[in-house]
Amino acid sequence: MSTATKPKHIGRNISRIRELKGMKQEILAEAIGLSQQTVSNIEGSEEVDSNKLEQIAKALGVTVEAIENFSEESIINYFNTFNESVSGSFITNNSCTFNPLDKVVELYERLVLAEKELVNAEKEKVQYLEKLLNK
Repeated sequence: MSTATKPKHIGRNISRIRELKGMKQEILAEAIGLSQQTVSNIEGSEEVDSNKLEQIAKALGVTVEAIENFSEESIINYFNTFNESVSGSFITNNSCTFNPLDKVVELYERLVLAEKELVNAEKEKVQYLEKLLNK
């Protein structure tokens, strides 16, 4: 039984990070000044030129080390740890921190106040115009 570790596939790591960030190849290609086909070829490569790797890391918003050391297992562990620390196995904090009804009442009161101000402004205009007509 062999304990040799398989070499890191930098292109695959780039692809996974890009996908996790919700970025398409075309967007990454545009960010680094290459064609989509070139990005596809890079993602299929086991090794990537260090200059290109730096450009890609910058475009993805990660470090070169993050790309080189990326592993699916570490991401799964990270999210499992994160989720368990929040509330068991899933995030369930989907409740409002305010009362929506209070917000509706507040908006209604602001609308009524604004309407009163508009009515008062119109009354003042009418009074002003009546004064001008009476002169």
